[in-house]
Amino acid sequence: MSWLIRDARLVPGDGGAPLRGSLRIEGERIVELGPALSPQPDETVLDADGRVLMPGFVDAHTHALFAGDRLDEFEQRQQGRSYLEILAAGGGILSTVRAVRQASEEELAHALGERLQVLLEHGTTSVEVKSGYGLSTRDELKMLRAIVRAGRRFPGTVVPTALLGHALDPAEPDFVERVLRETLPAVHAEFPHVAVDAFCEQNAFGVHDCRRLFERALALGHPIRLHTDQFTAQGGLELALELGACSVDHLEATSPAGLQALGRSQTYGVLLPVSGFHTDGRYADARALLAAGGKLVLASNYNPGSSPCFSMAFVIALALRKLNLSVLEAIRACTERAAALLGLGDRGVLRAGARADLILLRHRDERLLGYELGGNPVQRVIVAGRDVLPSQR
Repeated sequence: MSWLIRDARLVPGDGGAPLRGSLRIEGERIVELGPALSPQPDETVLDADGRVLMPGFVDAHTHALFAGDRLDEFEQRQQGRSYLEILAAGGGILSTVRAVRQASEEELAHALGERLQVLLEHGTTSVEVKSGYGLSTRDELKMLRAIVRAGRRFPGTVVPTALLGHALDPAEPDFVERVLRETLPAVHAEFPHVAVDAFCEQNAFGVHDCRRLFERALALGHPIRLHTDQFTAQGGLELALELGACSVDHLEATSPAGLQALGRSQTYGVLLPVSGFHTDGRYADARALLAAGGKLVLASNYNPGSSPCFSMAFVIALALRKLNLSVLEAIRACTERAAALLGLGDRGVLRAGARADLILLRHRDERLLGYELGGNPVQRVIVAGRDVLPSQR
């Protein structure tokens, strides 16, 4: 299929200035951009009427596969209990673990499929989804299989991550040993290239536990990522940089010196502002990370406990208000930069040769992405050159 989108406000996604013009797609790829391209014979033409055309969102950190809900715990937090207090009492992540263990692979895949459709409707065309709510070898494998299964039915791209160092299983006194001895080898046998992740925090994996997990994962050929410095700085950032992690995610408690070190590295810093908005009002220092030369990514952290949010438009709105980013910086952080982190270097930007994963907004000025609160600005979604969500608004 060949088609032309003309008279659009083209926002390239790489931080460059928007321009008024046209974009041509052939098959799965963008083949040409210009100020005024002429239609070719038998080419489908879409008149954007000056509206924003930009890369589809790439959400590089989610826990979108889960079962059950955390509504009771949300009420507890409204009454003054902290996230860590709830986790220490057997709630939080552990309540979702219990629900996931009771669900079948098919039930999990179906639930994820429904959430992926909502993500797509809000402009996310590529998404990372973590395991981590299974804890046992059987249930972690079940989650990874469900992620892959749901991904096959999704028009966009789903990237699985094995979050093997999440909460500690209170029923298993030698839990870390079991992860190292049993779960990691089983995951490696079935998913040999999947990224391995961990949560370095109180009542979760400590620095020593993360080191042992990551050193074994790296020896098996797995890339590594780390949740770190969300509530407390335990030393996870320094470990991640030492071991060459692909990303460190959260960073609300990271020191200025830590951000400087991250900025000098090749590791991506993934900031998750909805978590601060929903839990404790704390946000990472995005400006310091950028000033240090850091590779900044924004993501939703979509999960039932600390970030019940599937809207990257809302993430951008928070990034402007709480992280002091410009709208073009925020867009880049959840398109081109996020795609690069996930190894999807053929998308996230408007240029010839890139995969045509695009969204057309109702806005004629991209600054409205950061200005408006609530609602869905996405009118049309294109994935690999296919119109997968024709305009309904």
